[in-house]
Parts: sequence; structure tokens; C-alpha cells
Amino acid sequence: MIKLSPSILASNMLHLENELKIFTKMNVPYIHIDIMDGLFVPNFSFGTAAVQSLRKATDLVLDVHLMVYDPIKNIKIFCESGADIISFHFEATNNPNKAIDYIKRYGKKACITINPSTMEEAVFPYLDRVDQVLVMGVIPGFGGQGLIPSTLKKLSNLRNYIDKNNYNVDIEIDGGILPENVRSVLDAGANVIVGGSSIYKGYRLEENIKVLYDIFREYEKDESGSHL
Repeated sequence: MIKLSPSILASNMLHLENELKIFTKMNVPYIHIDIMDGLFVPNFSFGTAAVQSLRKATDLVLDVHLMVYDPIKNIKIFCESGADIISFHFEATNNPNKAIDYIKRYGKKACITINPSTMEEAVFPYLDRVDQVLVMGVIPGFGGQGLIPSTLKKLSNLRNYIDKNNYNVDIEIDGGILPENVRSVLDAGANVIVGGSSIYKGYRLEENIKVLYDIFREYEKDESGSHL
């Protein structure tokens, strides 16, 4: 199943409550929340207060992406703030298994994330323990970048490895996703699509989500037909 996860990094904070209503109306399952510490990535963004406020305002899945050094120190507080999925970067910790253990301890879904410079094979040893793997299609820390072409090969290799081992793991792609290229990442194996500019362009949220959903439906129809 293809899932859309709008990134509120691109949102208009003055209208976030209305945006949540639109996402609910459009049956968007996830909300992607980027947490930046200004160290692991050269920018700052949301913190626990934002997650707590969103948790009070919506029942949608809060897909919390920790772009922070030493994520283990932050897992507890974000779990307690209302996150449903916690994504941590492979590059940000020397003990991914411990990070996964912490996330599972609080009853949340664990996601391991890789930057464009990290080979996908680096996370193969952890895929039997996580619920999701997130592939960054751009250099993390800034919105509006173009998808790095080598991302498609990473997605494909991850999908092949996951399917070969019968793991129940979602593949999420974050960065540079547009209506023009979203089918290519679906073809490569992604099934959770983070959208920033593609959803907020012109602040026509409903229209932009519908465009993506039409592509998703056509893709799933084609995939269904290919197995007949």
C-alpha cells in the first residue's frame, strides 16, 4: 500500500490547523515531522512542543524524523510527546540496535534512515528489526532540492533485499519528490512518499494531493494488472 506523508517543514505555520483538516479530509495517513538540531544538519526546525501540539490536534500517524546527533538521548522524550514512528539516522549513532531497542521499548515503530552518501548495504543487518527504512533523496537539512538520481538504485536494492528475506518493512523516500518523478521511486520500491514542495506548491494542498493520489491509483492499477 502506498502511503503519503506530507512534510510540515514546508507548511505555513499560521495555517497548520487548517492543513491538518485538509489532510484528514483527503485521507492522508501520515504527517512527516523533521526534527533538526543545527548540528547533524545545518538547520533548526521543530521540537517536542510541536509534536505534543500535533498529537492533541490529530489522530494521523506522526512520522517523526530525528535529524540529530546521538538520537538515543532524544527517543524517550519524542515517544512520550506522541510520535508514532521514530526515524533515526544510521550516521548519527554508533549503536543502531540500541536505538531500535529504545523505540520498541516505548511501543513505537522504528525506522532507520540513510543519507545519500551512505550505501544501502549498511542497514541490511538491521532490516529484520525495523518497521521502516527511510532513504534520503537529497542532502538532509533543506527543502526544495532535486532528487539525487542514485537514490533509485538504493531503493531498488533495498526492495530486493527486503522481499528476498520476506521482511515486513516499508520503504520511505524523502526529498525531491514531484509528480514528474514519483512513479520512478514507486517503480524502484518505495511505498511511503514524503512530500514537501510537491504538496505545498502554490498552497493548493487539495489539488496537489489529488494529483499524487491519481498517480498512486494508476500505479497500483498497473501493478495489479501486471500480475494477472
